[in-house]
Amino acid sequence: MATDLYAGFTNPNAGETFRCISNDAEAFVFEWIVQPGGHVPNPHIHFTQDELFHIKSGEIRMVLDGKEYIGKAGDSINATKGASHIAYNNTPEILTCVVEFRPALDSFKFFQCMGGLVLDKDYDKNGQVNIPKMCYFMKRMKAKSITRPTNIPAPIFKIVLNLFYMKGIILGWNKYYKKYTE
Repeated sequence: MATDLYAGFTNPNAGETFRCISNDAEAFVFEWIVQPGGHVPNPHIHFTQDELFHIKSGEIRMVLDGKEYIGKAGDSINATKGASHIAYNNTPEILTCVVEFRPALDSFKFFQCMGGLVLDKDYDKNGQVNIPKMCYFMKRMKAKSITRPTNIPAPIFKIVLNLFYMKGIILGWNKYYKKYTE
């Protein structure tokens, strides 16, 4: 059974919960709840989408292209496509945001894969999901909503995608892709 994004999923090591609110061609929208000390596991870049954070409660600290921003309830922060960013819960209170990816592209399927790995507890102590499998999934789905960790240069990332795709074929990772998306 496919990962139900409307039911949501929680990554306890990163302290974040995701629950889809809506998905159409214009935007993939989800609720993002971050526990005190919770965070996005690493800085990343979206090449084809803007990511908008609408803070509903709590306080977010975002590092966006090397500049720090603090957002409070009622604020919005836009991580435009191509901008490196990472976000943290900045207080001992729960942070709640509504996050939009614009355009949606194939974000729903991307999050199904990420959520499936989380539900299968396939992540590290920092909450980072299994990168080789995510690379396989992105290549397998011909992802338009591609996301790259900032610590990997773009040309190297393309090579890494291909290497992990081949590894995934050899190791039979398509069974996970089908489990999470079909």
